[in-house]
Amino acid sequence: MKKGQKKSIKDMTSYSDLRKKWMKDPKFKKAYYDLEPEFAIVRAMIKMRLKNKMSQKDLAKKLGTKQPAIARFESGAYNPTISFLKKLSSALGGKLEIKI
Repeated sequence: MKKGQKKSIKDMTSYSDLRKKWMKDPKFKKAYYDLEPEFAIVRAMIKMRLKNKMSQKDLAKKLGTKQPAIARFESGAYNPTISFLKKLSSALGGKLEIKI
């Protein structure tokens, strides 16, 4: 590929290929698995939001916040409080349960 030339979709590496490569690094693998509880919470909330046919904007309005706050949470860029997770669960018709 020449300098300044844009990559096409077919030239890009897929997430699954990158993940396989990165998982060979013990430090990455440990960090990845250490974050699994956070990923699980985000996946569950996104699944509930989609099941309820709600956009991020709809959910934000129901919570009294703005859409970018929901986007940050769903991207993993925001470390939510338990209070926020309780409100979010309730707004989605669920119940937050924490088990140890």
